[in-house]
Amino acid sequence: MTQCMTAEDLFAHVQKMSSKERIKFFSLIAINAFQETDYTHEQVFGHLRNASFSAEEAAEFLEVSLTTFRRYVQAGRLKPTSIIGRNQLFSSADLKLLKQKINKE
Repeated sequence: MTQCMTAEDLFAHVQKMSSKERIKFFSLIAINAFQETDYTHEQVFGHLRNASFSAEEAAEFLEVSLTTFRRYVQAGRLKPTSIIGRNQLFSSADLKLLKQKINKE
């Protein structure tokens, strides 16, 4: 028979532990949860491969001001993949290519 514990039950047990036991408990979690120190780009950013970014997010990704980002769009260096109302969305693939070009300049 397997025992099942809800998150609320576990939290209640943790609260009842002495501080010394809590330190051991969280140390064990940290040691076992974060064993990999070298994560691949795919592991960290893979979920963003097909994501769309707002102008503000795209400017942050490119490490430029929003004004500079708008200049890139007006100059045709980057085109929005979709427009929703007044909001432009940009693909992560296009942003990655532009960032590579900017870094070469």
